[in-house]
Amino acid sequence: MSDLQRAWAKAKYSISNDTFDEVDEEHENDVLPELPEPVDDDSSSASSASSVSSTGTIIPSPNQKLFARPQGVARGRTLEQIPWTTYFERELSLKSEQEPEVVYHAYLTSPVGKGPLFVMHHGAGSSGLSFAVVASEIKKRLSTAGILAIDCRGHGSTNAPGDKALDMRLDTLSSDLFSMVQLTKNEMAWPEMPPIVLVGHSLGGAVVTDLAKSGRLGTSVLGYAVLDVVEGSAIDALQSMHTYLSTRPLGFATLQAGIEWHIRSRTIRNSISARTSVPALLVFNENDDPTRPWRWRTNLGATQPYWEGWFIGLSKKFLGAKGGKLLLLAGTDRLDTELTIGQMQGKYALQVFPEAGHFIHEDLPEKTAVSLVDFFRRNDRSALVLPPKVSDLLKQGKRV
Repeated sequence: MSDLQRAWAKAKYSISNDTFDEVDEEHENDVLPELPEPVDDDSSSASSASSVSSTGTIIPSPNQKLFARPQGVARGRTLEQIPWTTYFERELSLKSEQEPEVVYHAYLTSPVGKGPLFVMHHGAGSSGLSFAVVASEIKKRLSTAGILAIDCRGHGSTNAPGDKALDMRLDTLSSDLFSMVQLTKNEMAWPEMPPIVLVGHSLGGAVVTDLAKSGRLGTSVLGYAVLDVVEGSAIDALQSMHTYLSTRPLGFATLQAGIEWHIRSRTIRNSISARTSVPALLVFNENDDPTRPWRWRTNLGATQPYWEGWFIGLSKKFLGAKGGKLLLLAGTDRLDTELTIGQMQGKYALQVFPEAGHFIHEDLPEKTAVSLVDFFRRNDRSALVLPPKVSDLLKQGKRV
């Protein structure tokens, strides 16, 4: 709206400029922002935690705009796909050593120097690109950070033929994630494993917790973050899973129609995230219905035998595994009894984003990135200043 139109409308109808600013913001929200050079912002204002403790409930400070509207659908919006190259350095195809017919796929931005590696596992039916936008936000705040976002078997571009794609047992997925981390280290010829922060959304939260509890990655793991999944509410939600799947469209006429459905249904409340992640959820197949050739890549209904196994015992493992613990939720009503008690005892850090949906990291990538970077910094062992050894003090002629 031009300045002349603003002035005319304001004079005639006594409409404030704030109203026009809000309308213009809706148009601007759907424009893909340029990704600036990464900035390692170590100021306290960039941190979501106001406490020096690595546990406790974290309440974001006002300057983080906790109640700001998530980016959403705007009039005149574009629904064009945003390529993965906008967010990651490279994609990897990694052949499984245990199952040579399985070829893992992942997206990688390598850590710089002694920077951490955020290893990210998506939820059921999603893909590694679910973490694309939050990955770029992490890099803005921690320029040395690396991000490894994997495609689980049966999802994304990971190739697991036949029944292999449907082997969705928790121990299989946990072993897959361990293998992908090791294969990535070998592929990139890293001399040693970087410090790792495991991050998992929904099903992915169960996978990273299981891997952390197993200890297979050793002391490389600084901590693990679980996004919007707890044992009690997850198992309760399984009862309505078939209803949800039956109400989803079987397919879409175009890729853009699939993106738009995710935004309008508020499955994903951020159009930039939807334009990035949704294309990987669909595959073109006009054999079943030529009018809706874009079909779901993953048959979630076929994974039903494994649903309960993903989440049973999750709370106990989450509280018992070694390393820092962070739980991000869209609502405190999701907490079960065991986690509520654990929170009262200060066993993990909790942050709640009530304005987000289930896909917290896609709805609010900036706030999620702030939480994850701050979580790493609170658990970064390289930042610890240890007292000098007694033997060193004696060599220096000092009395002890």
